[in-house]
Amino acid sequence: MESQQAFSRRLSRYYSRYTVGFIAFVVLLAYAERQGMSPRWIGYCFMAASIALYSAIGIMSRTADVAEYYVAGRRVPPLFNGMATAADWMSAASFIGMAGSLYLEGYQALAFVLGWTGGYCLVALLLAPYLRKFGQYTIPDFLGARYGHGARILGVVGAIAASFIYVVAQIYGVGLIASRVVGLEFEVGVFVGLAGVLVCSFLGGMRAVTWTQVAQYIIIIIAYLLPAAILSYKVTGVPVPQVMYGSVLQKLSEKEKEIFDAAPEIDARARYQQRAESLEARIQGLPASLAAERQRLLQRINDLRNSNAATRDIALAERSLRELPKDAAEAKIKWEAARVVAVTKGVKPQAHAAAYAGRDDKESASMRANFIALTIVLMIGTASLPHILVRYYTTAGVRETRRSVAWSLLFISLLYVTAPAYAVFAKWVVYNDVVGSTMSALPGWIASWGKLGLVRVEDINGDGILQLAELSLNTDVIVLATPEIAGLPYVVSGLVAAGGLAAALSTADGLLLTIANALSHDLYYRMIDPQASAQHRLVVSKGLLLVVAVIAAYTASMRPDNILFMVGLAFSLATSTFFAPLVLGIFWKRANRWGAVAGMSLGLATTIYYCVLTHPFFGGSMKAAWFDINPISAGIFGLAVNFIAMFVVSLVTGAPEEKMSAFVDYLRYPNIEGQSINGPSSRR
Repeated sequence: MESQQAFSRRLSRYYSRYTVGFIAFVVLLAYAERQGMSPRWIGYCFMAASIALYSAIGIMSRTADVAEYYVAGRRVPPLFNGMATAADWMSAASFIGMAGSLYLEGYQALAFVLGWTGGYCLVALLLAPYLRKFGQYTIPDFLGARYGHGARILGVVGAIAASFIYVVAQIYGVGLIASRVVGLEFEVGVFVGLAGVLVCSFLGGMRAVTWTQVAQYIIIIIAYLLPAAILSYKVTGVPVPQVMYGSVLQKLSEKEKEIFDAAPEIDARARYQQRAESLEARIQGLPASLAAERQRLLQRINDLRNSNAATRDIALAERSLRELPKDAAEAKIKWEAARVVAVTKGVKPQAHAAAYAGRDDKESASMRANFIALTIVLMIGTASLPHILVRYYTTAGVRETRRSVAWSLLFISLLYVTAPAYAVFAKWVVYNDVVGSTMSALPGWIASWGKLGLVRVEDINGDGILQLAELSLNTDVIVLATPEIAGLPYVVSGLVAAGGLAAALSTADGLLLTIANALSHDLYYRMIDPQASAQHRLVVSKGLLLVVAVIAAYTASMRPDNILFMVGLAFSLATSTFFAPLVLGIFWKRANRWGAVAGMSLGLATTIYYCVLTHPFFGGSMKAAWFDINPISAGIFGLAVNFIAMFVVSLVTGAPEEKMSAFVDYLRYPNIEGQSINGPSSRR
């Protein structure tokens, strides 16, 4: 059998050639663009080549071996597992959404950078080595071995809930990229991306996903760093964005003062404040206010028709009537969402570099609390997501697992230290070249991304000039549109789209596999049919994978919310479900099955309840928030409830059996060998 060192060297040769080939492909398309190749065909080439490549790797990695399908044969070298984990981790939220959040929220959004990188310290110290020594296939496997079937079932529920929401966000990102770059309808793009996901994971499971993710990481990091370097060179003359964005940030601070205090900007904000007050009055006046608004629109349409008004004005009034909510319940949800937007636009924006710069001490304290809560949720969510933790089952041993976590953190940091630079450079270009332009002379990217609903402009004060408050940018658009914003060649836009596609597909592969394995291995095999053959188990897993993928794609086609919120919700669910039972299961022998079941069920229920209570998507409102914590950080409450419930219930119920104490010792101490709860150790 090939040694680990020889296997690693062979992989290095393959992926080195692949990297050179990909760079040559980009250069060739750049030359073709200079020769007149159309942007649409460049988009087709990037998308077709990407999906064809991932499909080829998936087909070549097909397997019918259980260990290969679930854990890639436990022989992935640390370097490559680090790359695969980084690709698995750097989802559409990281690639597409994070720089957008930094653009819109400035300092406050650094919670994403701190949380998502800091979480790997928790993975390395508290979880990954011990789970690898346990040596099975899934996270519910560990919960079932440590606490019994009740915890295993809750683990399956938590894994499916967190992973499904997360995978919907990834497929949504695929649809977004396909619709803009290739020109497909959003819904069609979703299902085209789904095909790419399925070819990777359906045939080869974790084995195919691993080697595809290594290839995807190479595309992701090139696609993220190269445009940032070009943009840095255009703005500063030095192609090192991580170093140079600080000097641009200083100039940006001066530009912000000029824009924020301009009279037209103040007037636009005042008008948005008036709109927010009007919407609040409508909400309080329901259902009578809805009937009055319908009557007002009908009267306006009649008046326009009687006065022979322009067809466009009549059409706009009729459209407003059609879009009016059907009943009071729908009106409350829509008007509350619109009110929140108007309130946000009606206040003076924060300076990009300002920390917790609220209008008063109360608001500043709220911002600080949300920053801390979000950082904690993202850190602990990182250490709790099943599709990330299961990657550390694929290494050859505990030592390799620790090294793999270190490589993961390095590869992820390459992107995360660049995201703040992306935000600053993009904001600098927008503030100088877009804000203050006449409405008739706005750049083309405003209209092209506006068709997807990701960019909106509104001349609320009617002066024909675009004020900052009148420009709405979705967090998902900043990275994808940056090449167009900066006037870079279209091949750079295609490259960024290929990177975003790789990020979304790589994470979607891991998530779908996690869901299918939780259902087939933990539910079907462990609890329903323990005598099922290996072949039958793989057939069940692949069938479930297909079903879950189609359901996820259908959900994504409905455009449920922006990518970052969906991902944040997934983190909250994972935080409130898994962290406490995993950590206490390793480090506290007194933790028992009743404590785990109580903690996991109450923690998950608390998080879901808080999201429903506070997020407009579910009909909630921040007026009902606890301590002003935003719904994206709902997991902070579920985490606390989970830990408290586990401690209290474990202490008031019977202690675990003696063999469980021996199992904990086996996991924690390297000099203790022997049998794990589920069979022979896989530590080799």
